[in-house]
Amino acid sequence: MSNKQSIKIESQMLDLDTVKAKIQAGEFLTIAADEGILSELPSGNWIGGTIPYFMDESGGVVSKEKIFVNSIEGVQSNNPPRITIYDNGSINRIAKDAPSHGFTLLILPASSDVHLNYSQNAPEFPNMFFTPIVGWISGYHLDDDATAKVGFGPGNNMLLDQQAVAMHIPLPEHQMADVSIINLFEEGKGATIEFPTTGFAAGTCTIDGKASNLAQYIQEQNIDTRLPLVADYSGIKVNVSVKAVDADAGRVDLYAPVFEGVKYHFASPIDNYVTEFETELKKNDTQNIAFSCNCILNFLYSELEGKKTGHMTGPITFGEVAYQLLNQTMVYLTLSEA
Repeated sequence: MSNKQSIKIESQMLDLDTVKAKIQAGEFLTIAADEGILSELPSGNWIGGTIPYFMDESGGVVSKEKIFVNSIEGVQSNNPPRITIYDNGSINRIAKDAPSHGFTLLILPASSDVHLNYSQNAPEFPNMFFTPIVGWISGYHLDDDATAKVGFGPGNNMLLDQQAVAMHIPLPEHQMADVSIINLFEEGKGATIEFPTTGFAAGTCTIDGKASNLAQYIQEQNIDTRLPLVADYSGIKVNVSVKAVDADAGRVDLYAPVFEGVKYHFASPIDNYVTEFETELKKNDTQNIAFSCNCILNFLYSELEGKKTGHMTGPITFGEVAYQLLNQTMVYLTLSEA
């Protein structure tokens, strides 16, 4: 097996000059950095997303100067990765465009139409779940009034706020890609919450069948908004995390959309978030990690700045993709030899 060429992903924090040199050398890269950094990068074989939060080998980092890079190594010249832009009308093709044997890295800008579409419809896209799709939702510093963007490297300084970017990466036959999720949350035993419309903001709703307002309910019941809304999406527990609550306006902003006709419950409380997250991390097989990302809320609530999450590194994001959109999870991709 050792004489066979394999795809590997090198993940590391790099300086701007080094990243520029890698791009100019024709390397295939996925890049996470602040918009100011992404806008300085030359055209090449890369995709990127805006974010100033990272997990480095030294621990959690918040920086508008740092650049986190996943370098795709072992690319075969006769079967290279393919980089594609998707808009709201074409995102449903992503799984059909995926390599027959390989995986796809996907980045979508937070709160865009393509983000909403993917959130709502990805499980029903043609060929979904045939080839691993993993990735993240780009964002911005939480103190900023900004717009999330993605970068399309083959274009000339193309930063986009309404399109997604993907890198479809073929694998040799002797390699396999697998996607894994770490999710601490289960549906709680409290009230059943339903919403009349789909969206990234919620107000009017029914709670145990009675007309209500989500923001007022959170305030009246003193709900811990570190706990997400959880729903069963075709057997998979999916979190919808709370971004902000304005009780006066009767509005709750969310990191993922709630959907009309779906029953939600606030998650069961967690005794010690940091301890349980670390325990769950140890239960999972985290060898052969090729890519990982973690949610901004795990970063905040676990107080991960300056702390390590084992040997897992990557962007800290506004949402995670493991085939479908997730929130308040850690997602990772492993590459193994058959």
